[in-house]
Amino acid sequence: MLAYLFPGQGAQTEGYLHRLGAHAAIQATLDEASQVLGIDVLTLDTRAALESTVAVQTGLLTAGVAMRRALEAEGLVPEVSAGLSVGAYAAAVSCGAIGFADALLLVRKRAELMEAAYPSGYGLAAISGLTEHEVERLADEQARTADGRIYVGNVNAPRQIVVAGSNDALDAFNARALAAGARKATRLAVSVPSHCELLAAAADALSDYARNVPLRAPSSLYIGNRGGRALHTADAVRDDLAMNMRYTVRWFDALTLMVEMGAKVFVEAPPGQVLTDIVRERYPDAAALAASTLPFERLAPTVHRRIESAA
Repeated sequence: MLAYLFPGQGAQTEGYLHRLGAHAAIQATLDEASQVLGIDVLTLDTRAALESTVAVQTGLLTAGVAMRRALEAEGLVPEVSAGLSVGAYAAAVSCGAIGFADALLLVRKRAELMEAAYPSGYGLAAISGLTEHEVERLADEQARTADGRIYVGNVNAPRQIVVAGSNDALDAFNARALAAGARKATRLAVSVPSHCELLAAAADALSDYARNVPLRAPSSLYIGNRGGRALHTADAVRDDLAMNMRYTVRWFDALTLMVEMGAKVFVEAPPGQVLTDIVRERYPDAAALAASTLPFERLAPTVHRRIESAA
């Protein structure tokens, strides 16, 4: 079984859209995104643009769909799709639950709401080496001090937890986590406190907006963020997309489900390889490839070979 993985905000790097390649399907996707958004999408990966939540999220969606379409043109259609945070929108396009143009407008609205709620002073940090339970215990301890509250935003792996909060609270928590035995505690390139109650009002507003966006039942498997399980109806996918900014992303649960369902080859969309690294570390018997590490003319043949080997 072939699975496509779509990364979330924080994976972006300067120039990543320019490095997607010259495949006709990629160029057509860039052109479509430019037309829908009313801008040249190749302006979304400059250093200045990457400071904008709107630019980053719409750019990541475009990159994910471009890769998916190009690989489909080479005979590679995934049986399961999953995306972390905003990556879920590319996964929903991948499985046929939403059209690309509608997804672009929905992501732009999502990013605008998030940015308006917290224009500055907030973000995310990645904690490596502590369990979710240990992170929650430290968060409870910090909440009783003047350092400020943080929230568990992502459970990417059993000992790879992302937390959300204000800049000051995150700085204090990183120091607290390192003192408690964390291997690393690193701020991420995300300027909003994603996946926690701080975005409850924004999530409700996006849910209202999403009611008028056409979705349909997935034509292939879609794995949701919030519960890490397969979702089979248009309404379930709509709720997952609209509300995932408010709830903890259970990425490791989603990955585990895909493996249990029979996924043996995983391809991560540009621009990152964080999701690939998690697959390789936790499920070494699976084949995992990060599309951004290979030129496209080598990517498709490599995926075909991995599928043949897995069979």
